[in-house]
Amino acid sequence: MSNQNIKITKTEVLSNNWYVLRKITYDYLKKDGTWETQSREAYDRGNGATILLYNKENKTIILTQQFRMPTYLNGNESGMMIEACAGLLDKDNAEECIKRETEEETGYKISSVEKVFEVYMSPGSVTEIVHFFVAAYSKEMKINDGGGLDEEQENIEVLEIDFSKAIKMIQTGEIKDAKTIMLLQHAQINNLLNQ
Repeated sequence: MSNQNIKITKTEVLSNNWYVLRKITYDYLKKDGTWETQSREAYDRGNGATILLYNKENKTIILTQQFRMPTYLNGNESGMMIEACAGLLDKDNAEECIKRETEEETGYKISSVEKVFEVYMSPGSVTEIVHFFVAAYSKEMKINDGGGLDEEQENIEVLEIDFSKAIKMIQTGEIKDAKTIMLLQHAQINNLLNQ
């Protein structure tokens, strides 16, 4: 870390239960040349990767659906979210991670992926950067039912959806996940399914 306008003075671990929540106290050099003490909380859950699987011939995509407690607590009555396949990097690089997650969650074994961008999803409070990928799929790549890993308590439903319907599901609010919306819009802007 090389920003000369920031001097971290104290770091406290508030929680190390699931991931790590820290309170950081620091001095910040303002534009007028004075220093101001500030504090922020930062949630460190590692970095992640996500992917949109698409089939040009059938004009379909693969998404997943699963229960997400934070959305349930914030008014999503069922707590169910439709999302692009995703996972945490752990010790893998982003490309290996997303290939593994794709097989675990969707049952499709893909050999090549295209990285499209990287995004801080919630830079005001979460350290995570997410690597975004796209990849073509075909029915021949389906090697199992997917659904996630039992030891990770994943109960994932695999959805094959017409691309045009998925775009409409953003407008209707059926798809509210940021990474999924970004991947769908990337596919739409770049005519991924019409090339």
